[in-house]
Amino acid sequence: MKNVLLQKTKFPPFDKIKYKDIESALDKILADNRKQLAKILQAKKFTWKNLIVPLEETDGRLDNMWSPIRHLNEVMNTAELRKVYNRCLPKLVKYHIEISHNVKLYRAIKSFAKSSAYKKLNKIQRRIIEHEIRDFKLAGVALTANKKKQFAVLQQQLAKLTIRFSENLLDATRAWHCHVTNKKQLSGLPQHIIATAKQAAKAKKLSGWVLTLDFPVYYAVMAYADDCKLRQKIYRAYATRASEQKPSKKKYDNSKVMQEILQIRLKLVKLLGFKNFAEYSVTTKMAKNTKQVMNFLAELAKHTIPYAKKEMRQLQQFARQKYGIKKLEAWDITYYSEKLRKQNFAVTQEELRPYFTETKVLNSLFVLVDKLFGYKIKLRKNNNIWHKDVKYYEIFNKNKQAIAGFYVDLYARANKRSGAWMDECRVRRKLPNKKIQMPVAYLNCNFSKPAKNKPSLLTHDEVNTLFHEFGHCLQHLLTKIDYPEVSGINGVEWDAVELSSQFLENFCWQKEMLDLIAEHYKTKKKLPRPLYKKLIASKNFHAAMQMVRQLEFTWFDFRLHQEFSASKKNQIQSILNQVRKRISVIPIPAFNRFQHSFSHIFGGGYAAGYYSYKWAEVLSADAFAKFEETGIFNQKTGREFLTCILEKGGSEDAMALFKKFRGRRPKVKALLKSYGLI
Repeated sequence: MKNVLLQKTKFPPFDKIKYKDIESALDKILADNRKQLAKILQAKKFTWKNLIVPLEETDGRLDNMWSPIRHLNEVMNTAELRKVYNRCLPKLVKYHIEISHNVKLYRAIKSFAKSSAYKKLNKIQRRIIEHEIRDFKLAGVALTANKKKQFAVLQQQLAKLTIRFSENLLDATRAWHCHVTNKKQLSGLPQHIIATAKQAAKAKKLSGWVLTLDFPVYYAVMAYADDCKLRQKIYRAYATRASEQKPSKKKYDNSKVMQEILQIRLKLVKLLGFKNFAEYSVTTKMAKNTKQVMNFLAELAKHTIPYAKKEMRQLQQFARQKYGIKKLEAWDITYYSEKLRKQNFAVTQEELRPYFTETKVLNSLFVLVDKLFGYKIKLRKNNNIWHKDVKYYEIFNKNKQAIAGFYVDLYARANKRSGAWMDECRVRRKLPNKKIQMPVAYLNCNFSKPAKNKPSLLTHDEVNTLFHEFGHCLQHLLTKIDYPEVSGINGVEWDAVELSSQFLENFCWQKEMLDLIAEHYKTKKKLPRPLYKKLIASKNFHAAMQMVRQLEFTWFDFRLHQEFSASKKNQIQSILNQVRKRISVIPIPAFNRFQHSFSHIFGGGYAAGYYSYKWAEVLSADAFAKFEETGIFNQKTGREFLTCILEKGGSEDAMALFKKFRGRRPKVKALLKSYGLI
């Protein structure tokens, strides 16, 4: 039987992939790509057609084969797949190092950049060449042979360590559960969480209920469980995941892994001539230097901390006066915040849940896309899926042509990574036969599954999450750029990549949008006006505390990658403690090991870049302000956002594109205003 991973298919053949075929498919493609590269470099004179186009072909074939494997490792993680994945990863890393250290290829691209043919290229093509030369330098192509060997070894080690960090976190999360036999302990919890806990107990062949560390369960306990001891127990388990602290198992401890990751990153960038990883990180971002990032964070902190302290004092006063709580602990904050929210606004996330049916929310989101950008989205039959809960949709233009597709995987399960994210399945590019490869995306969340005789119901927070990730999808799917290097989200500065996602979240708070989204799953009635008013009034509830919490993560990340030294002991915890002392307003117990599960910077691509969320939030708040000025469903403004931002990908500087849309540079005040802080 032929290896399906080597066949050209419109969609990844998820239903036919066999784990035993993965490594052989990768070996074959890497070998073929190496031969193709050698053939490309035989040319005496380089052009776009004989250099860049065939390179795109080799990259495209590898990406199309590896993308579904990378995705499966995140959403259907099994022991068998993990073994294969970990065998393949070093081969993949080695190949990419070979390419980035290939002096002949580097010289070929540089010689092309100096040729008369280069001058005939369009602006996008020239930008691609400029980025290629820059990235070669950042990857160490100019290093001596000995330093290249060091660089390659370090990159291999780093790849293994980031995977180990994620695996430890996943395993630590799955390894712990709380077995409850007395239903009184579940007092206050939503019924759908109690039902989930009952199902989890049955799966483990236990009586009673089992509470896991899956985020929907964890958050529900923190927000609604009346039993303080239960909240404390779950909080401690969640806050110590993959650490040396109990109850996490020592075999999943990420302490050494984090230290090694930071050491290797520092060694890598020092080989390239940078002082620290933060300095290296900003070279490909909108921010010009590390000082600009720190000044940006300081400005946000200056405006936000006084408000956050005031919010915390009010919460402490409320808990003391109404519930006799003398001192709020970390596991009390969310619980009493929900009580205060209900008192002030008479609304909780659980009260809103019956109005947000997953299907209705998704369909309304698709209506928004049609209203703003003129594209229709339809559910399509696709048997190439990895789980029975997965759905596949396609996007159609005015000529009823399918121009993009995306998979939707919304529910939490044991072998799926936590959180919500979008990833590339296929990137838009022009093929040698002049046809366009249709872009395809993965949209992943971790919502609660539908209960018996009840659809999947979302909180308003989860609606925001869904809109956020779909915003990423839109930038990937609606691109008009045919060059994969800058198509969709590719080539977009990292601190601008959250613009499209955070922009779309704003619609979740608008009455016109809520009229489309919200419908009671039983009565089919719209969200009552009194409840709508309460929701809007609660929009900026504890906004400053939330902002400060994000600034804590951001400041910690950037300082850590700016100041890390292998010779200093316990520096990770020390820097986090210093940051918390400066800006945190909530009590954080000494046993808290948040950093051990900070996968964005230790297992993902946000190292020295977590500030990007706030940086891009300024862009998104200012961009949405234009819709508030012209009307949130204004088609003219929608088309402008489409043509200036979503369609352009990384084909131009993000700042230039923003200025085209807004007519000026972004203003920090727009974000502060949206949070009610000015």
